[in-house]
Amino acid sequence: MCSLPGGRFLMGTDEADGFPQDGEGPIREVGLAPFLIDACAVSNDVFAEFVRVTGYLTDAEHFGWSFVFEGLVAQPDPEQVVGSVPGTPWWLAIRDACWHRPEGQGSSLAGRGDHPVVHVSHNDALAYCRWAGKRLPSEAEWEFMARGGLHQQRYPWGNELTPGGQHRCNIWQGEFPTCNTGEDGFMGTCPVDAFAPNGYGIFNASGNVWEWCADWFGVDHPTPVPTDPVGPASGQSRVMRGGSYLCHASYCNRYRVAARTRNTPDSSSGNIGFRCALSL
Repeated sequence: MCSLPGGRFLMGTDEADGFPQDGEGPIREVGLAPFLIDACAVSNDVFAEFVRVTGYLTDAEHFGWSFVFEGLVAQPDPEQVVGSVPGTPWWLAIRDACWHRPEGQGSSLAGRGDHPVVHVSHNDALAYCRWAGKRLPSEAEWEFMARGGLHQQRYPWGNELTPGGQHRCNIWQGEFPTCNTGEDGFMGTCPVDAFAPNGYGIFNASGNVWEWCADWFGVDHPTPVPTDPVGPASGQSRVMRGGSYLCHASYCNRYRVAARTRNTPDSSSGNIGFRCALSL
């Protein structure tokens, strides 16, 4: 885990390419106490040890299905498709897809032990945290971590997406959702420590997989902002941060450090994972 100093920073953005409906703004000064946070998202190998010791079954395993991007389904057989998402037909509910069968029947974790665990719900992430003696980061802690000490920069490394022509994160290249050129070297997830870390030693705060935060999702931010804000007291969905390997500028440029989205606590998919934090 990385030890972060906390302190005051400017959270959020008012940039034109943001999503005001997501509550990214206004920019606001936030104070945080020092805390510890994982340098990397929880990997398949680490989550497998949790399951081995506890016998835990994820929400996806209980439901018998989870969402997989259509271009990655291991067996594109209509009988494996439980359903799809209206408005986003590239998301298919695939029978038996779960953390150890990421693309459904016929898939496995072979060669992906160091990739982030996916198909984990917020409930599953909390269960892991309880076992590990950790917690999920607050949304404010997550953004402070992702910024890596930089002031109001768009990405964990600065304002340019590909400085010097080099890819710095795992996102979609090409035309979404029909053609991913894989120019960054990956079509799906990548190792949790791929690409260079930010100024705090944090890996993959942009792209790869969405990461659950502790907060309930809301778009109204109190003024003045309290120290160590924790979001609304209740809600229907939890915050997710960081974007994923499916994000693209033409559709979802939420791999920016100020970007945010949400999902219900029992939801899972092939691009959602998490990392843990600890108070000091």
